[in-house]
Amino acid sequence: MYIVHVESPVNTKFLSIEDRRSWHESFLPSPHLDSGEPRLVYSYAHVISGFAARLTSEDVKAMEGKAGFLHAQPDQELEIMTTYTPAFLGLNQWNGVWWDSDFGAGTIIGVIDTGILPTHPSLSDDEMPLPPLKWRGRCDFNDASLCNNKLIGAMSFKAGYDSSPLDEHGHGTHIASTVVGSQVYDAHVLGNARGSATGIAPKAHLAIYKVVHDNQGFDSDLLAAIDQAILDGVDVLSISLGRVSEQLYDSAAIIGSFAAMEKGVLTCAAAGNGGPYPSVIANDAPWMLTIGASTTDRRITVTVQLGNEMEVEGEAVYQMSNLERTAQSPIAYPGSNGVLEFKYCRPSTLFNIDIQDKIVICWADNDGNVEKGITIKRAGGAGMILLNSPLQSLTIIVEAHVLPVAHLSHRETMKLLSYIDLPLHTCPTATIISKGTRFRAQPSPAVASFSSRGPSLINGGILKPDVISPGVNILAAWSLDTGLSQSTPFNFMSGTSVSTAHLAGVAAMLRSTHPEWSPAMIKSAIMTTAYKQDLDGNHIAAEYPDDSPDSDFFAMGAGHVNPSGAHDPGLVYDIEPSDYINYLCGLSLTDREVSVIAHQNIQCSDVEKISVEELNYPSISLSLELDRRKIITRNATNVGEAHSVYFVHFDEPEGVTMDVTPDMLYFTRKNQKRCFTIEFITKDDFTGRGHVSEGQLSWVNKQHTVRSPISVNFV
Repeated sequence: MYIVHVESPVNTKFLSIEDRRSWHESFLPSPHLDSGEPRLVYSYAHVISGFAARLTSEDVKAMEGKAGFLHAQPDQELEIMTTYTPAFLGLNQWNGVWWDSDFGAGTIIGVIDTGILPTHPSLSDDEMPLPPLKWRGRCDFNDASLCNNKLIGAMSFKAGYDSSPLDEHGHGTHIASTVVGSQVYDAHVLGNARGSATGIAPKAHLAIYKVVHDNQGFDSDLLAAIDQAILDGVDVLSISLGRVSEQLYDSAAIIGSFAAMEKGVLTCAAAGNGGPYPSVIANDAPWMLTIGASTTDRRITVTVQLGNEMEVEGEAVYQMSNLERTAQSPIAYPGSNGVLEFKYCRPSTLFNIDIQDKIVICWADNDGNVEKGITIKRAGGAGMILLNSPLQSLTIIVEAHVLPVAHLSHRETMKLLSYIDLPLHTCPTATIISKGTRFRAQPSPAVASFSSRGPSLINGGILKPDVISPGVNILAAWSLDTGLSQSTPFNFMSGTSVSTAHLAGVAAMLRSTHPEWSPAMIKSAIMTTAYKQDLDGNHIAAEYPDDSPDSDFFAMGAGHVNPSGAHDPGLVYDIEPSDYINYLCGLSLTDREVSVIAHQNIQCSDVEKISVEELNYPSISLSLELDRRKIITRNATNVGEAHSVYFVHFDEPEGVTMDVTPDMLYFTRKNQKRCFTIEFITKDDFTGRGHVSEGQLSWVNKQHTVRSPISVNFV
């Protein structure tokens, strides 16, 4: 399968869907394959100027000579990247953005994922209004009554074949309920994290677009889903899928979100789970809101008491038949031989090891840990201790297990290993003690070790991710039977996909309260009001490495989302769609490459190119040569009080002197714009070539602090 970008025919407008299909079919070597299958799979209307078709590389090569051909790329596979988090985010049902937005009422959020379980109580439409008149979508379940005023549409995309939007994975239902879930009382996982579960925007409407089938999703289906969502009239898109791209024009999510932005739709997208490595970041175009993952202060705590009375702390969820602790049991460590397969307790390694009535030590995988526990239980094991690697460090992924489990951070892992490695302990023992749900864990929030970091390698240096949001051990609806005796399925899930769901809900509330705002204005409001301090007033930490250092902007972006602040940001930085084209041409992309992204014919010689630093972005990222200076411009729009004055405050990055002109912004009406310049001068004695320094610039009055992070790369 290939995705093919073409120009629209000169001086011709498509009058019908058939006209567009005929134009796209004219590029094909034949309408059908030898098998009789049609070659044309998708004829895109909004998202790109082009189509997806069943082609060989030879077919594409022959097509390249045809007039109107721009670019073709192979269809690539995508990666799949709450009872408490609304309160953790400061949402209050009696005041603030939740109240003012009527919980997101009147907005439509499109979730592109693995589908939906429509019968889950989180999708109840009690007290939900009718869908907006602009809604043009449909419900593709065999029983259309499964949709309601909450779940107003559900479609599935699978290479042009008929398929059901039913969620057979769990991910999509979890994401959807995190965004818009209705209140469900007494939600829990095996009695843990018990409370009333609700989504971030519980009165928003939900449109589901399934593109992942049997754990596989592809660019062509993602483009079709975005194309349909634009046609249907969604206000916000939540995309928890994507991949790290080599070029902006090779990513379906990046290209599709550009078309959505032009139609006034903000795309919230996952940064990816490639951390803690640098520059393994997805969905990093400037017109997307790119979201990293943070922790909350809630922990499902477990203590491991060792035979020498030493205790190590961990987390886990399991069912203990009303017992709080296991018996003191011998420890079995298959990985003591140093063989990787044994360290990770692969099923084949446990057959010849005596684990009857023992607590088994296994190193933790990113997934598959529950299956390890099932194997150990079947073999007669009494429990399991999961160990984090140095890269997983302090971030513990909680899962619902079938036997007593303690999952340890790498810091606690080293304590445990020091015990079992002692020569005197030829027969080490342990007991696992459940401590239940606890709050006020410190530090919190912190950046998860798995959360993808910048800098981006393809967007010219724009700071990514944009913000962080809760994405570790989030409880929400689940579509599958966990096999753990729960009447209503809820489960924990972690990842930047869950963080993205939170931001989609926040964006929907801002769309509800500020319908006149552009996607860039909503994004600016979220970024410039994000906070850098944790609940104890310290700089937000990173959960990698073990010493938990302060997070840099490549890990947390502008900071942690603050919905109440975003509701009333004071000033915003707006960006017109044409500004992005000027920026793309400034990246030295070819005309064809820019045309692919903009889905229109672009001649960069005819546009006003701008440098990356000159894009009116809420964060500031620039490259600076030693012994040089650089002046950049920003344009602030007043969305607060009509008569208002802001004064500049800034923290200079190391090695730089800053000068801001003017140092005061005076507004006399709403939506008035004021321009200012920032001059960066390298200090004479600074010799940090290759160094990255961080600072910040804020416009401040009594009601608002409008903060932009600054990142300077010395080249």
